[in-house]
Amino acid sequence: MDLLKIETMLFYGALIGYLLSMVLFILFFVNKNDKQGKYGRNILLIGFVIHTLALVVRTINTGRLPLSNQYEFATTFAWAIALCFLIFEKKFDFRALGTFVTPILFLIIGYAAMRDKSVRPLMPALQSKWLAIHVGLAIISYGAFAVAAGVSGMYLLRDKFNQDTFFKRNIPETDKLDDLSYRAIALGFLLLSLVIITGAIWAEAAWGRYWAWDPKETWALITWIIYSIYLHLRISKGWRGERAAWFSIIGFICVIFTYVGVNTLLPSLHSYAYILYEAIGIF
Repeated sequence: MDLLKIETMLFYGALIGYLLSMVLFILFFVNKNDKQGKYGRNILLIGFVIHTLALVVRTINTGRLPLSNQYEFATTFAWAIALCFLIFEKKFDFRALGTFVTPILFLIIGYAAMRDKSVRPLMPALQSKWLAIHVGLAIISYGAFAVAAGVSGMYLLRDKFNQDTFFKRNIPETDKLDDLSYRAIALGFLLLSLVIITGAIWAEAAWGRYWAWDPKETWALITWIIYSIYLHLRISKGWRGERAAWFSIIGFICVIFTYVGVNTLLPSLHSYAYILYEAIGIF
């Protein structure tokens, strides 16, 4: 059996694991059954391990990190969401977050499942040490923003839940939700800033310019500005509450458009809309 088949089997194993985890987390929330939440978290962890093995096999098969095309970025993006969730769930003992984050995770890995998984050689511009640094930072940044969006969604819906024992035990107060979203955004913003800086350095080395207002560059900047406004208003004006939560969600919508929308709809050096640029996955 060749490595691509092994990777595909592992990939779909992870996808099934994430699907089961999402269903269990939703049932945990609807049925108020702590065991279902525990099983959801454990199955997600198993799916994450299988997913990691799939990425390792892909790396061995291609001789590079899997970061260069639409499928590779989507699957590693999903992996980063799972990683960030597991870290935040462990650190803050916040299992109910899975009800809001796993649907995002499943949508991203589902999108990856629809992409071409064939292995293609890198074009010269991508044969650089910056590929792993630049795109790796972006993946973790996007994962942090996904967690922040999930927390913000929970913040906006919190007051609509019945205030019973299960609710009080599993859903933090609004102040804690607000703080968790802020922490995730601060991490994502720091990494996104490094993404833009390393992207500019790489672009100058590859194409002789730091910035060319390419659609991907422009939308990455728009996303950065949205989150910078959020952080500025929070730090200088004490911005919290629903407005901050909506800013978080709007920011993540921009993240998704920067990734999916630009890649598939807009002509760009970073676009996947043309076969000529199928191998170009940097931004």
